[in-house]
Amino acid sequence: MMTTKLNVCATLLAGAVRDCLPKSHFSTGQPLHHIIKLTRLRVVDNSALGRAAMQAGKPPRCIHVYNKKGVGTIGDKVLVAIKGQKKRGYIVGCRQTQPPGMPRFDSNNLVLVDDAGAPLGTRIRAAIPSLLRGRKTGDFSKILAIATKFV
Repeated sequence: MMTTKLNVCATLLAGAVRDCLPKSHFSTGQPLHHIIKLTRLRVVDNSALGRAAMQAGKPPRCIHVYNKKGVGTIGDKVLVAIKGQKKRGYIVGCRQTQPPGMPRFDSNNLVLVDDAGAPLGTRIRAAIPSLLRGRKTGDFSKILAIATKFV
């Protein structure tokens, strides 16, 4: 009888403490392992827009993945919201488990491109998977030209 009263009191106390704490209106969780809508990405080129967003602590979020599955992987084109603008980009690194022969990264990396497919930056600061060279879909030749490190 005493333990049930203690359990009830502990439950009520936990609810009261939870209600008193301020609620945050922003996401504080870790980035997702797969790239779907609202996934936070890391801009790895040196574009002014990407650099400003990353320094402000507001990384771009995925709005749409341009494939049939809706889950992005290395080499897929995505639409992102960054600093109040909509920009396109290519995924050049994923945290999700990859098939054999494809590298796995520590973060979800993105290279921003304009509507013509040209990268917004002039350098890429992270390693790019070399398997993008033989990719049939997407125009990676300009991205590969400004990359300095390959995995």
